[in-house]
Parts: sequence; C-alpha cells; structure tokens
Amino acid sequence: MSKKKQRHDNIMRVLSVNPTTRVNALAGELGVSAETVRRDLSELDRTGQLNRTYGGAVLNKTIEPALSERSKLHIKARETIAQLAVEHIGEANSLFIGAGATLLHFARVLKEIDRKITILTPAFSIATELSHNPLLEIIFLPGVFEPREGMVVGGETLNFITKFRTQIAVVGASGVDHLGISEFLPNAAQIYTAMINNAIETLVLADSSKFGTRSLQETTPLKHNLCLITEISPDQSMSQAISDSGAKLLFPQMNKFP
Repeated sequence: MSKKKQRHDNIMRVLSVNPTTRVNALAGELGVSAETVRRDLSELDRTGQLNRTYGGAVLNKTIEPALSERSKLHIKARETIAQLAVEHIGEANSLFIGAGATLLHFARVLKEIDRKITILTPAFSIATELSHNPLLEIIFLPGVFEPREGMVVGGETLNFITKFRTQIAVVGASGVDHLGISEFLPNAAQIYTAMINNAIETLVLADSSKFGTRSLQETTPLKHNLCLITEISPDQSMSQAISDSGAKLLFPQMNKFP
C-alpha cells in the first residue's frame, strides 16, 4: 500500500470517530505537513468521501459502507423486518428481490417457505441462499457483476427485467425521506427502479437508521402501491408523508398504516 493510500485510510478512520476535523489536527495525527493534508483532503473531496471545509473537513454521510460491512449492523432490526416482509407477501407467487443486507435477511426467512415461488434477483448471495429450497425457482439476472454490492448491473440486466412482471418487488434503501426512497449506488438504483416499474406492488425494507436520509439517486417516490416495512415507527412528519402519498407503513405490533 502506498504512503498516500495509508494517509487517506487514516484520515477516513479519524473522521469515522470524529466526523469533523481540522487540518492541523490531522497533520499532527499523521506526522506530515499541513500542506500534505490539504492535498489529501482535496483528493478525498473530489472522490466524494468527505467534504472540505475552511481549515478542515467533514465526513460525507452519503457514503455507504460496502455490503460486507453493512451486514454486521442493525441485525435485530433487519431480522424483525424480514419476518414481517415474508408474512406480508401472502400468496404471491412471483417476486423481484433486490440486493443488500436487509434483503439477505429476508431471503433467509423466505427460504423456509413451503410453496412454489418464482424469484428474480440480481444478487448472488440471495440467489445462493434461496437455492437451498427446491420449491423456489430462482432466476439469476444477467449483467456485469458489481462486487461492492454483490449484484449484477447494467443494460443487459435492465433489458432482462422488462421481460417480466411480478406480483411484488422487494427492495432495500439507502435513504427514506418525505420525497421517497433513494439509493447510494446509481447502477443499483436503476435496477431497483426497473424492478419496481415491473411489479404490481413494492415492499421497501428499511431499518430506522435510513429515516430522514436522502441518498444520491431516487428509486421511487412514495406512492399508493408501496409499503414501507421497518422495525419502529418513523416520526410524525415522516408518517404523515407516507399517509399523504397513499403508501402503507408496517412495523411490529400494528396494522397497516393508514
């Protein structure tokens, strides 16, 4: 690893502990000149990993960790969401399933189902998980493999999705706010949008850490055939936005909202 890459990694490590830092503090921490730190911060700013400020930098909170890191977080919430989602699919016999940590928990619950379902997914880990149940017909989408998310993306994937229409699209989210559902990776967002457009109903599985966050690209607005499944109720303004849009909200110990 080059010295510059080591410095960049150390800068991001410092920011992960303290999301705001100053040039002089970083220079002392790294043992380099302030000018070297300024150059490093400018490079990290250009790649979107942080935002430069006067005399320092702040962590860019729109950066999302890779799937391997996210899968270690919010495990209990994701298990709760997954169980609710499997209960909600009812007798649906065809599903699009996206990629991501919460969707992998969903697949682990779904694989125990005792009836036939046709499932289309771009996610290698989800296809593998579901393949343990012989009643589930798995169609793994074609495309270019994106290792950060463990899924395929690209024009071939999008074209393939348009040939199918499922009863339900089950997708995750990087952000959920009053405008809709958003995703950090644009290539993934395009896949999820295509799934949503080619399904009768959409289930968005998102834990409460995603509330109030707007990521890089919208996958879908809040709308009447969308159900947000989460582990706790959002705040009043978010709940009201869901209600006003005609979308549904589902979390433990409640009926569908509204």
